[in-house]
Amino acid sequence: METNGRGTGTDSRHPVGRLVAPAMNTKDPVAVMNPWRFIVAFGTVSLLADVVYEGARSVTGPLLATLGATALVVGVVTGIGEAAALLLRLVSGPLADRTRKFWAWTIAGYALTVVTVPLLGLTATLWVACALVIAERVGKAVRSPAKDTLLSFAAASTGRGRGFAVHEALDQIGALIGPLVVAGMLALTGGQYGPALGVLAAPGVAVLALLLWLRMRVPEPSIYEPTPEPDPASSSAPGEGGRRATTHRGWAAMPREFWIYAVFTSATMLGFATFGVLSFHMVVSGLIPTAWVPVIYAVVMLADAAAALATGWAYDRTGPRVLIVLPVLAIAIPVLSFTTSVGWVVIGALLWGAAVGVQESTLRAVVADLVPPDRRATAYGLFAAVLGCATAAGGALTGYLYENSIAALITTVTVAQFVAVTFLVTTTRVKHLGG
Repeated sequence: METNGRGTGTDSRHPVGRLVAPAMNTKDPVAVMNPWRFIVAFGTVSLLADVVYEGARSVTGPLLATLGATALVVGVVTGIGEAAALLLRLVSGPLADRTRKFWAWTIAGYALTVVTVPLLGLTATLWVACALVIAERVGKAVRSPAKDTLLSFAAASTGRGRGFAVHEALDQIGALIGPLVVAGMLALTGGQYGPALGVLAAPGVAVLALLLWLRMRVPEPSIYEPTPEPDPASSSAPGEGGRRATTHRGWAAMPREFWIYAVFTSATMLGFATFGVLSFHMVVSGLIPTAWVPVIYAVVMLADAAAALATGWAYDRTGPRVLIVLPVLAIAIPVLSFTTSVGWVVIGALLWGAAVGVQESTLRAVVADLVPPDRRATAYGLFAAVLGCATAAGGALTGYLYENSIAALITTVTVAQFVAVTFLVTTTRVKHLGG
């Protein structure tokens, strides 16, 4: 049976089981925001927040350099920040599940981010600036598992793939606008970082205002989530007590198919090129002037949004099998990006953007369908940590092989993606897809 877009039924190919009437019907429907409106509003929050922190991240290196930082200091600080943004989710995810205060964790994380960025432009002390750079990334770790869980509730009524895809598309608009705003302000002020980052306080205030409004309109987004039929094999009793007992088992309570899916995701990232390596090749090979790299990156962000929308819609119709595009893209990227043809290099960069769009939207949508609501924030925290470690390892491997043998790089990536496909097939079989 095809889903009707409101969560009252599912296609047999879809990774969730048979559902009963949506829980949102237990509330006054007049008082409940339409789930699509909620997703768009939540996506607007991400858009505004991306204007703030992507704008700041686009100039983090040069800003720290003006305060006396060496390349080593910049590398260490940004590395610690990225590690914190991913690994601390192993803590924030389970805590969000245990407290069930998803709004509080989301608002606190965004508040930390939007406060630190304007302050970063005002500080004249290197260690303070380094602390603020790391604090901004900690804010992402605090909010992300809870934010993804809130989004997953509303996406249950619209289609997981479509809901996450629209959110990612809006998110990438902010990632495009933020660096352009900062670049424009730097040009207008003669390179003054204070005004350039200070102007980002305005979208930061809008982020918090919109979040508080959403919190007031939809205090319990879980009402959007269709209620699964009770699992007779489950040892948890229904109700809050049973939910907490399940949640407290932590990682051990993750379904088997979640771990299979995590291995698939990790394999797709093995040897996955980063844009840093791609842009390094563009400039060092003399193919593209440095000034054009940000322009290419902006276009890449558009490819990210388009791929998120396309695979998100396809996922709601075909299930996880649509993720076969990820291994295909991972193989094509080094084949095209590390040539000596400007045209192929640019196409490779666009494919890289498309792959990131799939990673940031549809990969997250699948997690929501594999893990029940009471363990979902924990799952998102764990999944982010797994993805982050795999990304770091993949980036290091790509850089090493690029310096030594591009042919070996392409071969390694190809083998890794064939391994990934076997785990993707296992994931779809576990969930009885394709019937």
